[in-house]
Amino acid sequence: MPLSVSILNIYGYEVENIIGRNPVIIEARYISSVSCPFCSSKKLRKKDRYIRRLNHESIGARTTKLHLTGYKYHCMSCGRYFNMRFPGILRYKRSTEGFRYEVFEKHNNGHPQSYLSKSLSIGTATVERCYHDYLAKKVSNSKNNPCPRVIGIDEHFFTKKKGYATTICDLGKHKVFDLTLGRTDKALDGYFNKLTGKDNVAVVVMDLSDSYRNIIRKHFPNALIVADRFHVIRLVNYHFLKTWNLIDPVGRKNRGLLSLMRRNKENLYPEQTVKLSSYFKHHPEIKIIYDFKQELVSLLKTKKKTQYECKKIIPVFLNYIQQLKDSMLEPLVTLGNTLETWREEVARMFRFTKSNGITEGFHNKMEMISRRAYGFRNFENYRLRVRALCC
Repeated sequence: MPLSVSILNIYGYEVENIIGRNPVIIEARYISSVSCPFCSSKKLRKKDRYIRRLNHESIGARTTKLHLTGYKYHCMSCGRYFNMRFPGILRYKRSTEGFRYEVFEKHNNGHPQSYLSKSLSIGTATVERCYHDYLAKKVSNSKNNPCPRVIGIDEHFFTKKKGYATTICDLGKHKVFDLTLGRTDKALDGYFNKLTGKDNVAVVVMDLSDSYRNIIRKHFPNALIVADRFHVIRLVNYHFLKTWNLIDPVGRKNRGLLSLMRRNKENLYPEQTVKLSSYFKHHPEIKIIYDFKQELVSLLKTKKKTQYECKKIIPVFLNYIQQLKDSMLEPLVTLGNTLETWREEVARMFRFTKSNGITEGFHNKMEMISRRAYGFRNFENYRLRVRALCC
C-alpha cells in the first residue's frame, strides 16, 4: 500500500508535506485525472489555484488538518467553469468523510457533544449534524423494506404533548421494523395505508387492544392475530386480585400475603405454602378461586402444541370461560367476557411460541435512548435514532 494511502486513508492523493505535531497538518494534492462534472470531458483549462482546508480523521490522540491543493477549471467542451471535486469529501463540507465517521463513532459510543467539541475543535451543532447524517445513511438501506412475516405491535409513551407512539417489531429477526405516532385507528390509518408488503405478514402478536385488532384486520387480511401471553396472564391476575378485594378487603391490604397470592404454586417456598394454607383455612372460598386461577394460568402457559393437541385443549379453555361467566362475581364475569371476545386470539397462543417480550425489551432500550438525549421534541429525530440503534 502506498504511504500516502496509508496516512490519509483515501485513494488518489499524494502527500507533499507534513507539518506540526498537534494538530498535524498534511499538505496533499489530487493526482488522478480530472473530468468535467457536467459533460465528463477531459479537455480542461486551469484558471485558478486554491487551498481547501479540512478536518481529517485523527492520528492516534492527535488531531489532523488536511490541506488540499485544488484548481478552478474551464471546460473547453461545454464552456462551463467549476472547482475540482475531491473523492472522499462531499461538496460544501469542511471535513473529510473519515473525520465525520470518527465523530459519529465516538458520539455513538458515549462521548458527549461538549467533549467532542473541545477535543476536536468543532461546534456542538457539527457533532449533531455528523451523527444525524450517518444515522440517516444507516436507516436508508432499509427504508422501503417490505413488512416482515412475524411482527409484534405495542404502544409506548413518547411525550406529554404528542402522547403515545406505536412500535412495530420484526420478531423473526429481533429488531425494530418501524415506529409511528399515535395508537388509535384514526391516527394509524394513514401510516398503514403506505406500508408495502402487507400481504407477506402471517402472524401479528399484540396485547388485548381493540384498536390494534381492528387495524390488523383491516390492513393485514392474511395475518393471524395472536394474543401476547404476558398480557393475558396479567389480566387474569388483575381480575383475581379484584375478586379477592371484593371478598376480603382487609387481607388484600396485607403486602406479604399479596406477594404470595401473586406467585405461582411452583415458585413458593415450603414455609410460604404453610402461611398461605393457614390463611385459606379461614377463607375457603378464596382458596377455590385461587386454585381456579392457578389452573387457568397453567393452561395459558401451554405453547408449541400440534393441531391435534390443540383440539383437546380448546374445549377445556372454553369450559374455563363458561365457569367465569357463571361465577356471579363481577370481576370474574368481566374476565370471562373479555376472554370470550378474544378466544380465537388467545387459543392461538397454544400453537405459537412468539411473544411481545422482544418488543417490551426494545421499549426499555428506547427509554434509555431518550434519557441519554435528555428527551426528544422532534419525533422524526427520535424515530431515526431508534431505527438505527434498535436493529
